[in-house]
Amino acid sequence: MNVATITACCEPVLEAPLSEAEAADLASAFKVLADPVRLRLFSLIASADGGEVCACDLVEPLARSQPTVSHHLSVLHDAGLLEREKRGRWVWYRAIPSRLAVLRDVLAA
Repeated sequence: MNVATITACCEPVLEAPLSEAEAADLASAFKVLADPVRLRLFSLIASADGGEVCACDLVEPLARSQPTVSHHLSVLHDAGLLEREKRGRWVWYRAIPSRLAVLRDVLAA
């Protein structure tokens, strides 16, 4: 998925038809969030006090192994939905609201 395209794209689908490229980019982003673990992970991070969460604090609430959580965090980051910052040996994640807003707005009626 091309994050720059997603950010610049798109009018709500009821206002104008999506181009083939816009549809492919948006479908990729929606596919990332279509996984229940990733959607829950994104929700945990987006709703966290202070707006960020250490990866070390996400294993227990998800009841998944650390490698599984890391994989899903990487997928969300690569899709442009999360920012990350390494602090010492831990990585902290923050949601990027503007990326989610594009996905939400494209479906606005």
